[in-house]
Amino acid sequence: MTGIRIRELDHLVLRVAELERMLRFYCDVLGCTVERRRDELGLVQLRAGRSMIDLVPVDGPIGRKGGASPGPEGRNLDHFCLRVEPFDGEAIRSELRAHGVEAGPVEMRFGAEGRGPSVYVTDPEGNVVELKGPAG
Repeated sequence: MTGIRIRELDHLVLRVAELERMLRFYCDVLGCTVERRRDELGLVQLRAGRSMIDLVPVDGPIGRKGGASPGPEGRNLDHFCLRVEPFDGEAIRSELRAHGVEAGPVEMRFGAEGRGPSVYVTDPEGNVVELKGPAG
């Protein structure tokens, strides 16, 4: 066993083509807040509970290092999971619908805390986000 112990997701970085559209989705729909902006680097850091989601425009200094934009032919990520508390699957789906966002069904899936309910949603640029409730 190593001395490294992972507790939870700290942050992830998404390369994005349309920054403002992605900010509306993550802030207005999912409830994240802008923690910090570094426009000179092409970086917007969002608070997602105890974790962070960094948005990096593909045409910015950092984003250009990643090559082509995400699109139908490929994504930068399969999916990432955000732990949601409290978790009411139907209320979450209803809130998403109110923002014009379709979500998959609530299903039991395995995660960091064990099996629990979750729902998948796709952001405006095709990244799949899993919203996960507690194990139980």
